Amino acid sequence: MSVALGQTSTKPDGPGALSHLRVLDLSRILAGPWCSQNLADMGAEVIKVERPGAGDDTRAWGPPWMPSPEGDVPDSTYFAAANRGKKSITVDISRPAGQNLVRRLAAVSDVVIENYKIGDLKRYGLDYAALSALNRGLVYCSITGYGQDGPSAHKPGYDFVFQAMGGLMSITGERDDLPGGGPQKAGIAIADVMTGMYASVAILSALQHRTVSGAGQYIDMALLDCVVALGGNQVTGYLASGKVPARYGNAHASLVPYQVFVVSDGEIVVAVGNDTQWQQFCTAIERPDLAADARWTKVSGRITGRQQLVPDLARTLLTRSRGDWLARLEARGVPCGPINDYAQVFDDEQVRHRQLRVDMQRADGGAVATIASPLRLQHTPPVYRRAPPVLGDCTDEVLTQTLGCSADELAAYRADRII
Repeated sequence: MSVALGQTSTKPDGPGALSHLRVLDLSRILAGPWCSQNLADMGAEVIKVERPGAGDDTRAWGPPWMPSPEGDVPDSTYFAAANRGKKSITVDISRPAGQNLVRRLAAVSDVVIENYKIGDLKRYGLDYAALSALNRGLVYCSITGYGQDGPSAHKPGYDFVFQAMGGLMSITGERDDLPGGGPQKAGIAIADVMTGMYASVAILSALQHRTVSGAGQYIDMALLDCVVALGGNQVTGYLASGKVPARYGNAHASLVPYQVFVVSDGEIVVAVGNDTQWQQFCTAIERPDLAADARWTKVSGRITGRQQLVPDLARTLLTRSRGDWLARLEARGVPCGPINDYAQVFDDEQVRHRQLRVDMQRADGGAVATIASPLRLQHTPPVYRRAPPVLGDCTDEVLTQTLGCSADELAAYRADRII
């Protein structure tokens, strides 16, 4: 299958929406880097502080790897997914000289993002209290598993743990009595990604408040909080009724038909969202008898009677091919679609038109394909100035241009393995 080409990384004509901001990124893995990548895409200068000789843990989370033309140890594509647009510097923050460099950078930054265990950065003098004393306007965002307080605050945890603890797995997957039944995690690290998205909103909110108050503030983001919030209507339904939500697999708790159907040559998704669409659906599948049946004219009846209705629909959908059904349903305005793998996603004409692939050149000459930001601003669109960085590729640049370090100072730091 052909591969869809997308945007090529070029510097935009104008500044990005956040090009007036500098972000000091002390985070690693996914939630924090996802947040700072959002800010970088909007034009912010993001300085990513990494461990000398090792860097972000996810650099080693391969295969798959990004191509490395020089043949040395490459970085993982996992790392590439969350670190576009950043300047990488290597600083040993466990040592006083390294801590001092970070403090100096924080003093001239707008935002600090970190996801260390509670208390770790306080030991280094890099906590909010210490850094805000140097920079009253600093917005400082901490990302942890359980938050900064409470009986579980000290515990470690990864995305998988929070999908389980936060209820998401309890409503994801088929019922226990069906083949393959049981709780399932999402196919992506959704607790991490959503925490990164919520953190982006929190940071921008704090920056907006700073414009009227002149003061920055501390932000406490927790993966557990964010995955529980993601429960949305499922959670509010439980809180109102006391009834614990069940798993529906690919079906919907509040809409019918809204699920996968097997057709003569594969599978399709049908998403009937209201009673008007139901009537159009019945016309498209040539079942006027169902459209006229009083049991099914309202969504409430289709929900309570799904055990009788869905098998009847399934028998009808088996009679034609995927292409035939999708054409018929789309002609009637019924939401539907194929179940694509990612090769098919990037071969889709709409995905091609929206240029959702961004090809970039790394500092070492390697090429990497990344996913375009979905944030489409008319006057200040996303900018793709930098590919995911080679470890430490901007250490000298940042320390020289931002902090005014001399060549002799850099040589001394390097000799002492601070950078």
